[in-house]
Amino acid sequence: MRARLAVAVVAAASVCLLISSQPAAQSGGAGDVTFAKNIAPILQRSCQECHHADGVAPMSLVTYEEVRPWVRAMKMRTSLRSQRGAMPPFFVEKNIGIQKFKHDPSLSDDEVAMIGRWADAGAPRGNPADMPKALNFDDSDKWTIGEPDLVLKSKEVLVPAVRPDWWGDFGLIPTGLTEDRYVSAVEVREINDIPRGGGTSTVGGRYVFHHMTYTSVKMGERGTGDELASSWPIHEVGRNADIFPPEAGRLLQANSALSLDAGHIHSNGREAKAHLEFAFKLFPVGYKPIYKRSTLRLGNGIDIDVKPNQANQELHAYATLQEHTKIIAFEPHLHAPGVRMCLEAIWGHNIQTLNCVGYDHNWVKQYVYQDDAAPLLPKGTIVHLIGFLDTTPANKNPADPRNWAGGGRRSIANMFIDLGYAVSLTEEQFQAEMAKRRKNMKSRNDYDIGCPLCWAPPIPANTSTSTTGGQQKQ
Repeated sequence: MRARLAVAVVAAASVCLLISSQPAAQSGGAGDVTFAKNIAPILQRSCQECHHADGVAPMSLVTYEEVRPWVRAMKMRTSLRSQRGAMPPFFVEKNIGIQKFKHDPSLSDDEVAMIGRWADAGAPRGNPADMPKALNFDDSDKWTIGEPDLVLKSKEVLVPAVRPDWWGDFGLIPTGLTEDRYVSAVEVREINDIPRGGGTSTVGGRYVFHHMTYTSVKMGERGTGDELASSWPIHEVGRNADIFPPEAGRLLQANSALSLDAGHIHSNGREAKAHLEFAFKLFPVGYKPIYKRSTLRLGNGIDIDVKPNQANQELHAYATLQEHTKIIAFEPHLHAPGVRMCLEAIWGHNIQTLNCVGYDHNWVKQYVYQDDAAPLLPKGTIVHLIGFLDTTPANKNPADPRNWAGGGRRSIANMFIDLGYAVSLTEEQFQAEMAKRRKNMKSRNDYDIGCPLCWAPPIPANTSTSTTGGQQKQ
């Protein structure tokens, strides 16, 4: 798993994991799968960037000795796939919808079966000579987006060892920019004085900021933000960086400030000093985006009705696209009762399930589509979001399944939102994107999920069409 996967505050893996009661197996042994040859490479690719001594995960899974007590848990957790508690925490359902995502740490069916066979055979170590070279974990606090062009720091907060959670406005951070700049990547991290390594059984135990919703605003005459300039992806515990498409940089205006208008701070059992740092990578001076941000917003945060002690509850939201749209990322966001979210595209009588994703409020995830698989939807498409909830005791996340809940920011309330983002396309851009997709198709028997018009007859090149934004075809 990536070192900064999009996880939420309570990742109580050590509570849920089961310690194996089987005797330790050494080199050789029954079965055709060994740790050294087969399991260690999987752990290096999909697990160890979180599961190492100073990682965000509760336990290290680097050496055989560290892995051995968790063998049965590994079999159980990896077999969950898209369900609550699955490891790695990448909950896209494999049997439906688009399957091409950036930074996908999920395991194949063969790898899941291999871990199961290895566990059932007594977890043989195998020949140490088969071990892959150990990874070198970079714990020097380098940014994953590379050297940033601009780093902004919030004020520092002192959080007592025990106190009620706090929600509120965290103030403004002036950017110092004297000209408009476009952002290619943004990464947020918490800096605190909590000791690294050990001493905590949850991801949240290493942090005090649960999340921060922030925007950038123009500075007024008195130094207050008075005009909304741009919204930014929400920061949550351990969330990975956001890399914007090269065609669609996000504007950070001159004379602006970050407005940290909706933060959530929690105690974690020990007094801590902490602040947030916001790192921006900027496109070169003079860069202009080709695509503009879509106004697509999906969800319902107003009249949610979540009933107590009831499984298989559904929430629905619809939006009709006013412009051709390319969806860059899908990010389901529910609260504790949430167990699943699906995204559909309805074009005439054609209904495409773009993705269904399991949801676990302990591990909030963002799913960024690969460029050649991102949904490419014509204007007029109805986009349908479906949330599935469970408030019975079978769902261990709700604090008290007996309570009714409506919409709200606090975790005892509920949300139903797709926090992903999209770009809108002119007619020419839409046709060009579809043409690239068709080149990758071998025949009309190939089908591109999420592109309902990919096989529609292209508009003749000499046809004059107006584009969005008032521009005309050249």
